[in-house]
Amino acid sequence: MEALFIKIKISDRIYPMQVQPEDETFVRTASKILAERIRGYQKKLGIQDQQDLLAMVAFDCLVAYLRVQEAEATQTNELIQRIANWSNDIAKSGSAVSI
Repeated sequence: MEALFIKIKISDRIYPMQVQPEDETFVRTASKILAERIRGYQKKLGIQDQQDLLAMVAFDCLVAYLRVQEAEATQTNELIQRIANWSNDIAKSGSAVSI
């Protein structure tokens, strides 16, 4: 597919972007969420400096990303343990199973 050329506004600046059609919705949604978070920090903390606001939002996003990574790792480890337990159970009863 041919890339789309779109413009995204981030902190009062317009950035031209080239995105794949299947990514356009994600990019536009990310732009809206970013704008909402910036406004939230402006109201909550009274910060007006755009660089400080972007730094705070970036930091929050990274913390959220790390939380998701940890949750995924925990879930993966739990699934691996379940599979290992099932494998052990099957191996213990394997001699009695006939097909």
